[in-house]
Amino acid sequence: MPGPTPHYPPEFKREAIQLYRSSGKSIPKLADELGVATESLRWIKQHEIDEGEREGLSAEEREELRRLRPENRTLKQERDFLKEAAVGSTGERNGSCQCRAAGVS
Repeated sequence: MPGPTPHYPPEFKREAIQLYRSSGKSIPKLADELGVATESLRWIKQHEIDEGEREGLSAEEREELRRLRPENRTLKQERDFLKEAAVGSTGERNGSCQCRAAGVS
């Protein structure tokens, strides 16, 4: 079982990003030299995304998605509930059939 995820201070992250950019080394090579796991430097890629240097979702966009997904799920549930309630109250779905039955075109 892996241990807890280490939290690196902002100074370490800034220096690692600076070293990565100036050395031209790959992230795995840099991680090896710094004595950390490659995945520990994933925030280097996120920094590049946030700066517009790499394709992907920025931290701000990720946060917005995290916030909107539960809201979207709730809205879908409410919509489905209202659809079922409409079907249950009339015996059929809302639509042109109800208008024709009422004599309305």
